[in-house]
Amino acid sequence: MQVIADLCVVPMGIGVSVSREVAVCERILAEAGLKTRLHAYGTNIEGEWDDVFAAIKRCHEAIHAMGVPRISSSLRFGTRIDRQQTMEDKVRSVEEKLPPSR
Repeated sequence: MQVIADLCVVPMGIGVSVSREVAVCERILAEAGLKTRLHAYGTNIEGEWDDVFAAIKRCHEAIHAMGVPRISSSLRFGTRIDRQQTMEDKVRSVEEKLPPSR
């Protein structure tokens, strides 16, 4: 089953900057062959259910292996079975309904 997820990984107990840890997670998602889109407060992920959730587990494992004692992650995800839909489809659908910019 295809899933589109929004993941926000927050390493805790290591200071203010977490970009190094987030970059590790981004590499794991890419190596898993998942389609991703990094944004300011997380990453959109598109792929098969088992692949997405296995990669998220690997993100946690890798970040802990870097010495991070605690990770708090937020995850939102959705599936649909009536038709296939990509992240781009979802964004395009909203953008088409917006008034033209001046």
